[in-house]
Amino acid sequence: MDDLTGFQRDLLYVIAGADQPSGQEVKEGVEQYYSGEINHGRLYPNLDTLVNNDLVEKGQLDRRTNYYAIADKGLEEIEERREWESQYVNV
Repeated sequence: MDDLTGFQRDLLYVIAGADQPSGQEVKEGVEQYYSGEINHGRLYPNLDTLVNNDLVEKGQLDRRTNYYAIADKGLEEIEERREWESQYVNV
């Protein structure tokens, strides 16, 4: 996960916390954290990066709507990140 941007990592977390969200649902989820609207030109290339890195799986709900699902590798990366963070942040 060390090669992901913070935005990509946040997208990964949103996808992991949802049940096969559409791109629009991922956008809405991440916008709850970020101030301001996330445009499609930023969202979809970053989602494609997660798919290309085998962290997220992409499927089709219908002709116009794709869904995203966390892949096993994505879950492993999140767990490794949490273990690393816990060395430095105890809440």
